[in-house]
Amino acid sequence: MTKFANLLRKSIFICCALTFVAVVTGCASGFTTIAPMPPQKYEKLGHASGKATGSLGILGTAYYFIPMGLNDRVALAYDRALQSVPGATALIDVRYEESWYWWLIGTARNVTVSGEAIKEVTK
Repeated sequence: MTKFANLLRKSIFICCALTFVAVVTGCASGFTTIAPMPPQKYEKLGHASGKATGSLGILGTAYYFIPMGLNDRVALAYDRALQSVPGATALIDVRYEESWYWWLIGTARNVTVSGEAIKEVTK
C-alpha cells in the first residue's frame, strides 16, 4: 500500500471513532427533578395535569437543530398543572409523559405532567 492509502485509512478510522464517541456521549444526561420535595404536612386537593409543547425545526429529519420553546416545556407543563387546581402549591406522585409528531418543517414535542395536587398545612 502507498503512504497515501495508509493515511486515508487512518483518517477514516479516526473520523469514525470520533463520530461514534460524539453520538454515544452526546445523548446522555443526568436525572432531573421535576417536582420539589413535598412539605411535612400537606392536604391533597385532587388530580392535576398540565401540557406544554416545544419544537425542533428546519430541514429534514436528521437536520432538526433549531429549538423553539423546547427547553422550558417541562417547567411550563408543571406550572400549568399547578394552575389547574386552585390553591395547589406542589405535586406528588408526579407522572411525566412525552409524545411527538412531525409537522411541515420540524417535530413538535408534547409534554404532559400530572400528579396529585397538594397544599401545605401550617397547623
